[in-house]
Amino acid sequence: MDVQQTFATIAPYTLEEAYEVADAIERGDLAALEEELGDLLLQVVFHAQMASEQGAFDFERVAQGISQKMRRRHPHVFGAETVADAAAQSLRWEELKAAEKAARGAPQGLLADVPLALPALTRAVKLGRRAARVGFDWPDAAGARAKVDEELAELDEAIVGADRRRIGEELGDVLLALSNLARKLDVDAEAELRAANARFATRFGHVERQLAAGRGGSLEDMERYWQEAKGAERGPR
Repeated sequence: MDVQQTFATIAPYTLEEAYEVADAIERGDLAALEEELGDLLLQVVFHAQMASEQGAFDFERVAQGISQKMRRRHPHVFGAETVADAAAQSLRWEELKAAEKAARGAPQGLLADVPLALPALTRAVKLGRRAARVGFDWPDAAGARAKVDEELAELDEAIVGADRRRIGEELGDVLLALSNLARKLDVDAEAELRAANARFATRFGHVERQLAAGRGGSLEDMERYWQEAKGAERGPR
């Protein structure tokens, strides 16, 4: 990093380091987690140093700010306030957060502060969860599941019509509907998609090894090897 940097040019590296922390956690690799947390901390220090050089804030103010925020948003821990259960605490936390936003003149829309930089699937789930707070939601998973079918039917229509723009829009709606279904089923959509990606890579690796050994190369052969790998994951029944 021997060229002039800005917050914007460093941001992709910050995101990358955060993902590497998550990867180490998912793999249960504590040695890697220690290293990746250090890399992520360096990113925080880097941003704070650039801000300090501009006279905006420094690392000490960042640390003080999060300490104060924790105290404000957890009065049941650091104060005399009591809450009935975890659900009540989550509601109280959101109330306190909303009050802070109003005090600093931040946009007040329910979805206004859902970060645009979040992975699209994660953001979709968060948007759905926010909207659900005011009752804009299905009463159960069945409604969300029916919405998936509805969006798939609209995608089929777009495909038949060969409308490229509409196909893209309808496919996006299908993905959004699936994110809401995952939310209603209490499934972590982002984590499950990462797991599915990992399974795909493992199964395809088996296919590649079979092809490299000269054991056929047709689509039917590849499908057979794919099913072999899939069966091996499940183990004997």
